[in-house]
Amino acid sequence: MGESVKIVTADFVKVNVTNSKTDAVVFERKFPKDITILEFKNKLEVVTGGCAATMKLELFNGDKLVGKLDNNESLLGSYPIEDGMRIHVIDEFTLVDAENVEKFNLTDQQYSERTDTVRNFLRSNKLGKYDEEEMKRLEEKKREAAAKEERLAREITVGARCQVTVAGQPRRLGTVMFNGVIEGKNKLMIGVKFDEPLGVNDGTVNGKKYFECQPKYGSFVPPTAVTVGDFPAEPDELDEI
Repeated sequence: MGESVKIVTADFVKVNVTNSKTDAVVFERKFPKDITILEFKNKLEVVTGGCAATMKLELFNGDKLVGKLDNNESLLGSYPIEDGMRIHVIDEFTLVDAENVEKFNLTDQQYSERTDTVRNFLRSNKLGKYDEEEMKRLEEKKREAAAKEERLAREITVGARCQVTVAGQPRRLGTVMFNGVIEGKNKLMIGVKFDEPLGVNDGTVNGKKYFECQPKYGSFVPPTAVTVGDFPAEPDELDEI
């Protein structure tokens, strides 16, 4: 028997997104492959202005239709999706008649009583925030992720040598300079000073200094991206003669 072949794929995929209203590229962005199609639709709501509950997604490679992403419970990565492909969002749901200016002056109670609204559609079909089981599952997933980040952060000490691994970026070695919550961000972040200019800042975020380093030597990453260990410092070419 020969050795089995293991196929390794990236954790993220970069795609273009178009929609049925304009057919123009809305944006190009990376998405994690381990989210469900429903979670993916929720992320597309803000950008496309559509409604996750009524979205239909088609996957294209150039102008060739690869298939439809039609199972809300399936993971994005379970489909044959690759970098550079295009997701076409089809969503013809209309809130109310576009010429009915009255819709902008409705009170919350009046809006709730209407039958031609997104809220009523979601409530009637138990979708989105009205799907109690789905919301519980998402909340549980968020709590588990937060608990994991806190657990990992407790094991990361300022001054420790570390390796930072982020999908789509080269492995980087550096020193932990900060461990905590950045002002305006409701999550734990690890500030790292890299051995080489592979960062994005100088330890400053939104005008506030969290640690000292040269420009492009600093970055803030989630605890899940940091591995603490005995990593020898890499020589900085700037210091070589």
